[in-house]
This record gives sequence, C-alpha cells and structure tokens, in this order.
Amino acid sequence: MLATGPLSWARRSDLPTDAAAAPDGAPDQTPAPAAKSKDRRLLGVILVVAATMLFAINDATNKHLLDSYEVPLIAAVRYIGQGLWILALLGPSQGRRLVATQRTFLVVVRALCLVVASLFFGLALQRMPLAETTSIVYLAPILVVLLAGPLLGERIGVLGWVAACSGFAGVVMVARPGGGLDPLGVTLAACNVGASVAYYLLSRVLAKTEQTLAMLFYSALVGAVCFGLAAPFYWFGSVPSLLDLMLFASLGLTAGLGHYCFTAAYRHAEASLLAPATYMHLLWAGALGWIVFGQLPDGWGIAGMVVIALAGVLAAVRSRLAR
Repeated sequence: MLATGPLSWARRSDLPTDAAAAPDGAPDQTPAPAAKSKDRRLLGVILVVAATMLFAINDATNKHLLDSYEVPLIAAVRYIGQGLWILALLGPSQGRRLVATQRTFLVVVRALCLVVASLFFGLALQRMPLAETTSIVYLAPILVVLLAGPLLGERIGVLGWVAACSGFAGVVMVARPGGGLDPLGVTLAACNVGASVAYYLLSRVLAKTEQTLAMLFYSALVGAVCFGLAAPFYWFGSVPSLLDLMLFASLGLTAGLGHYCFTAAYRHAEASLLAPATYMHLLWAGALGWIVFGQLPDGWGIAGMVVIALAGVLAAVRSRLAR
C-alpha cells in the first residue's frame, strides 16, 4: 500500500483513517454536501477504484523489477517520477501552495515515515507474494483506530474495537504459521505496518493545519532525496533491458496518476463513502499476483483478505456514525 504511497484529502483530523487505504493520506477538501448528486458520488467511487488499480499495478511492477534490482534503486525511480508528475499535474494550478507548510518539521518526519514504510514494503515484496504482502500492510489503518484513542484523545467505541480485532484476525489468517509465507517477509511487512501507523497518525495531526497537497509533494520530495542519495550504491549489474526501462518509467506514472485520481475523487464524494472502495486494492493485488506471477492465495489466505477488507469497511462505518 504505502509502497505507492497507499493519501487523506479533507481538512479534518479524522480523514486519514476514513481513507485508510490511501497510500499518502486523503484529500485537502471539505466534506461533500448532502445535496451532492449521485452521479458525482459515483464518479468519486470510480476514481478511487481506478486509483487502487494503479497502485496495485505499481506494486506488481515493483515486484517484477525486484527480481533484478535492489529496493532503493527502484524506490528512487518511483519517487523521482512521482514528484515530476505532481509538479506537472498540480504545479501550474497550485503554485506556491505545494510547498507552503506551517509545521515543516512534522511534515518532513511524516514523509520520512513513508520512506521507511516503502523500504520495508519493497523488502517484504522480495520474499512474499503480492496479495499476501498487501493484505498484511492493510492492518496499519485499522490499528490507527485503536491508537487514536490514547494518543489523540478520540473515542474508540465498540465498532472500533470490533474492526481492530477483526483486522488482527484477518492478518493472522493470512500470515499464520505453517501457511508457507517467509517468516522474514512477514516480519518486514509488520515493520511496514509500524512505520505506516506513525505516518497515518501524523497525517491526522497535520490535517488540522496543513494542505494535504503540500504534504503529498513533500512525501515525494523527501522520498526522492533519500532514495536518490542511496541509489548510486545499488546501481550495478547488467544494463536494463528495454522492457525494464519501460517498467521503470511507468513507476512514476502509475504512482502519480494514482495519487491524482485519489485526490480528485474526494472532490466528488465524502471520505466515509469512498473508504470501502479503497479495499479494492486487495482484489487488484490478488488478481495481478495470480495473472502476472502465478501466485494465488490459499483458502485461509483469501478468507483473511476478506476479513481485513470487512474490518476496514467497519472502521469507515464507525467513523461515519461517529460524525
């Protein structure tokens, strides 16, 4: 998820949880009015589904390239490309607002959390199938429901506890002992979850004062700098083939367009309506893992993915009811 950067775009502190599956938070936008047409809400859902498909394609491309190249090199290309696409798509309309922040230090720390999460996600993908890796990292937004209570003073409620416990149960079903997953890969995915939780919590804190488009830009900028500095140390081996060069070029495109679609979706519908659609990412990941890599989760794994998705939807419903 957070390999592609998973995005919260409304100027409300609870939206990063509502849009939990988004790789970079959720949009800087006020809630959709009650009178918003069904057509526009449908368009918002379609855009989120398209964004999750682009994120899954990005993850599958990463996994293919990881057979021949190291994580920092691939991440550097992805973040640099994503940053260029953000500048191209949003720079002309946003101008200085892309770099304007009030709490720059926390914005940079948030971006560093995403960098760490991306590193662990890539390392986990080297060792595990796409679908199972994606499912495990989706535990992060569900954990935020629990941690937002003691850390941010928010009420968890019965639905919050049910959602969190269900999410844990789903992850156990996917990563159960004897299930055939690489134990180190599961550990790395769990490390991704830890970094992602910090990222989401900072998103909730910063949503009160920062423009999310600016946070999105800083995420790409910090990722490009960190992985860009590391990339030369991992640039070795054979010259990339034409196909690999095309796949490298697609990383920034799929990540940038995915984030752009996700941003646009929240201009048409409220976050609590769109949040369940973000779990289409699990479906796309499962389909691509099967089609591209011939990796299909077993019965317990598929059941666990469904439980995780339902837990995420329940967390979104809980947030909607709370409002």
